[in-house]
Amino acid sequence: MVATPMVAGAAVAAAALAGRYGIIAWHAFKARPSIPRIRRFYEGGFQASMTRREAALILGVRERVVAEKVKEAHRRVMVANHPDAGGSHYLASKINEAKDMMLGKSNNSGSAF
Repeated sequence: MVATPMVAGAAVAAAALAGRYGIIAWHAFKARPSIPRIRRFYEGGFQASMTRREAALILGVRERVVAEKVKEAHRRVMVANHPDAGGSHYLASKINEAKDMMLGKSNNSGSAF
């Protein structure tokens, strides 16, 4: 019978310590410096005629990049937005147009839509 109050006291002490460390961790979490996003994706509508800057933003590459990087970026973005996988036909056409623009195959006729 003497052990019951000691077990209850130990449980209360453990709960108090856990609460204290939880509060300290919460304050440390709130006080941490905000880390800027490393990668930003293209946000916003499309321009009337695709520019090289817009094409680079859509594919997530720099404006001056080798053809292999453009093809790799196109493949990565197209896998995420392909119409057969539930993506949009319009976005797929814009992604293809961006690839053509970056590879110099564009005639500035715009997308099919």
